[in-house]
Formats: sequence, C-alpha cells, structure tokens
Amino acid sequence: MDWGGPMFVVLLVVISTLGWLINNWIRARHGYPLEDELFGKSERADTEEAKKLREQNQQLRDVVERMEDRMIVLERIVTDKGYTVAEEIEALRDRPHSHDNGTGVQLDLGKKEKV
Repeated sequence: MDWGGPMFVVLLVVISTLGWLINNWIRARHGYPLEDELFGKSERADTEEAKKLREQNQQLRDVVERMEDRMIVLERIVTDKGYTVAEEIEALRDRPHSHDNGTGVQLDLGKKEKV
C-alpha cells in the first residue's frame, strides 16, 4: 500500500466517518447526548426538562391567545358604533336646552333649591 497516495486519505475519511456514526448510534441507543455538526451536544427531546418546557410553552401560548381575544373585544368596543353613540349622548347633555320647542322638560339635577 502506498501511504502517500489518495487511497490512504480516502480510507482515513471513511474509517473516521464510520467511527463517528457508530459512536452516535451507541450514544443514541443508551440515551446519552449526541454530538451535532459543530462538536456541540444535542440533548434528547424526551427528557423531563423538555417535557416541562413544552408544557410551559403551551401554557404561555394559551395566555397569549386569551390576551389576543381580549384585545379584539376591546378594539371592537372602542371602534364600535355604540361608543360614538355614547359620545353623542354626552355631547347632547352639554348642549343648552330650549324650553319653547316642546321637546321635553329640563331637569335641573345639579342645582339645589333654596328653601
């Protein structure tokens, strides 16, 4: 065998790759963290911590969904026609009343009568 030829380099690459694959297969089978592409560790997805994080994530999604529903209701209240009707009623209260047009009786709720 020629130790300086390209077949030696190819053989080293193949042996290294097979070793890495076998190493990860053994680690996965026994529940150890796996090595990822950048020599970091990838934890198993079915650990207790991952389950707790998924539950907490779902709870937070539910809270956000409820808040979005409440925001939609509040936006509807503010932009609803009823809100402008309430403003128009308040504007009518501030308008001076005319007694001679026969539309009704003016109530003086803010004034106290002197005895």
